[in-house]
Amino acid sequence: MTRVALFGGSFNPPHVAHQLVALYVLETQPVDELWIAPTYVHPFEKRLASYAHRVQMCALMAAPLGARVTVTRLEEELAQRPGFRASRTLDLVTVLVERGLEVRLVVGSDIMAETAKWHRWDELVAKAPLIIVGREGSEPPPGSVATGVQMPAISSTEIRAAFASGAPAAAANLVPRSVYSYIVQHNLYQGDTA
Repeated sequence: MTRVALFGGSFNPPHVAHQLVALYVLETQPVDELWIAPTYVHPFEKRLASYAHRVQMCALMAAPLGARVTVTRLEEELAQRPGFRASRTLDLVTVLVERGLEVRLVVGSDIMAETAKWHRWDELVAKAPLIIVGREGSEPPPGSVATGVQMPAISSTEIRAAFASGAPAAAANLVPRSVYSYIVQHNLYQGDTA
């Protein structure tokens, strides 16, 4: 059975800490592949760059990591189902398990303080045990164990703010060069206040 680490998120935009997490998980955890799953519709109605742009930026971010990384568009497929309202990680994990994959869910330690907001959290982690990656400035709650390293506290919000304020150079060292070029080429996040 193929063991997949599922790394979901808005990726608005993907940045070097996301890239570091992906490499770290591939190199240290008992998984065969890592799947990056950009959110199709944010469950808390956050405004996002188009799904197509975020998928493409994720593909650019993932390219240096090799063939063990896949950017999946499964969220888009799930959005075509009747009654769809927003992306739910449990729905994604359920489909992957039904397709015969063993799934582990990659989350940052900062997420552990927000589990009450997640749709059917206990059922989710029963189907996809967690790989908790530390994030600088965020300690996992008592009883949960992170992987032992801390990724830099890079924020997609601060990256968008740099582009929105007309100072994209401030974000140049926070995103992979290919993603930076893509954002500039497509004028993403210009005038963005979110």
